[in-house]
Amino acid sequence: MKDTFQHKGMRKKLVETLVRKGISNADVLAAIGRIPRHWFMDSGFIDHAYVDKAFPIAADQTISQPFTVARQTELLALLPGAKVLEIGTGSGYQSAVLLEMGMTLFTIERQNELFKKTNLFLPKIGYRPKKMIFGDGYKGLPNEAPFDGIIVTAGAPYVPKALLAQLHVGARLVIPVGDEVQIMTVFTRKSATEFEKETYGEFRFVPLLEDKN
Repeated sequence: MKDTFQHKGMRKKLVETLVRKGISNADVLAAIGRIPRHWFMDSGFIDHAYVDKAFPIAADQTISQPFTVARQTELLALLPGAKVLEIGTGSGYQSAVLLEMGMTLFTIERQNELFKKTNLFLPKIGYRPKKMIFGDGYKGLPNEAPFDGIIVTAGAPYVPKALLAQLHVGARLVIPVGDEVQIMTVFTRKSATEFEKETYGEFRFVPLLEDKN
């Protein structure tokens, strides 16, 4: 897998696009500027890798739009070493951004095809989550809780109470909530029973899959 001067130049332009769209966190921008996004896509689509758009991957899923990845990561508002739970590993691109920023990452994927592929791929390119799990993201990871932040990378029709319960006091859940169109929503845990809710506009995600068995 190559990462050429051309790729690096395209990434630089992508970062400039994200800045124009309002991303201001220097650590997020630096991570996106370093990660070869084209490695996460089929070779035939490399020309699309540094366009600010979502793109189809395996199992009817997508690699999220770079702006969406940057915005969600920025909204987590975490420092290196923070313990993060990611719901929806997908291609592994969002995982790579969090790991590039020095997070301790736990990540769950519901699609077995994607789980197997990404579980092999991330370590191969130097990104090693603390744990990568095949399972139901609605349940979170109670045995590893509490977390400093939880990020959901698929559209959730409702907010899973299990995820709220797995936050530290002061920690944030960043989750797109809705059916056809999602509202990016941030819940900050203020106490054992109190949460502050903020919203950050409309986004479109593939649906978060729940284990119905």
